[in-house]
Amino acid sequence: MNEARSLQPFTNARRAGHRGAAGEGGIARVIVAARAFGPARARRMTGAMVIAGAIAVLLACSSMSACQSHSESAVERIHRTGVLRVGTDATYPPFESVDPSSGQLTGFDIDLVRAIARLLPARVEFVVVPFDGIVPGLKSGKYDLIISAMTITPERAQQIRFTRPYTTAGQSIVVRAGDASVMRPADLAGKRIGCQLGTTGEMEARKIERAQVVSFDAIGSAFRDLENGHLDAAIADTPTARIFARDHPTLRLAGEPLTQEEFGMAVRLEDPDLAEEIDRAMDRLGETGERRAIEERWGVAAQ
Repeated sequence: MNEARSLQPFTNARRAGHRGAAGEGGIARVIVAARAFGPARARRMTGAMVIAGAIAVLLACSSMSACQSHSESAVERIHRTGVLRVGTDATYPPFESVDPSSGQLTGFDIDLVRAIARLLPARVEFVVVPFDGIVPGLKSGKYDLIISAMTITPERAQQIRFTRPYTTAGQSIVVRAGDASVMRPADLAGKRIGCQLGTTGEMEARKIERAQVVSFDAIGSAFRDLENGHLDAAIADTPTARIFARDHPTLRLAGEPLTQEEFGMAVRLEDPDLAEEIDRAMDRLGETGERRAIEERWGVAAQ
């Protein structure tokens, strides 16, 4: 609604008709009522009522503008601004981490979401956030999409909407290379296990009898404590565990993966159109072969 147009016809208030108390007809009625109190008082009341009416109209216009803005879908806003805001926890190679030489985000998830954004089309703005706060950040509107090696679980699906799975992984146990005593979860009973806060690795650790679970903001901190002898084991996503064991010969994976999990990107529950747009972009990346090239570049399993 145009505000100037709404406020202009006060002088024609008597002819306004039935537009409600905050409109021109309502102002006409209060002017007539005010004249019953005498000229001087009527003038004061009329002026006050006109001001009150103007404020009411302005508030109504503001409310309508807010409603119109609120009704804009996520995809419409991304197309209008040309920006896709993405939340990620950049502590989880090979999916997302910070390149120490350049200070830039790098990894499988990072390359994948950039390729998706190019098809929307949009420019990616990353918001780096600790994993245990990544879902609340999405729900509060700090970003449009999560991509952060996030396992699709029924509990999370009650709060956020997942895209179709884009890769598979599982949880693996990591121990010191010289420790031959651990090959399965039961071998960790009563021992100190490191994991990342808020992850399915933490969930698996808490299932182990009498385990002393130590949660970290970043999985790298758990691996360092394991190397230094402060932990007996760590549990992490298998691709991440392999990367750390490869780069740190003092560590090894113990036994088979504990789980088989699917990773998904996530949007707010009220943004199904964006989830569908992401899925369509993933299909197109599969058709062109770009998705496979990104998977091979980072050694991540195809879905």
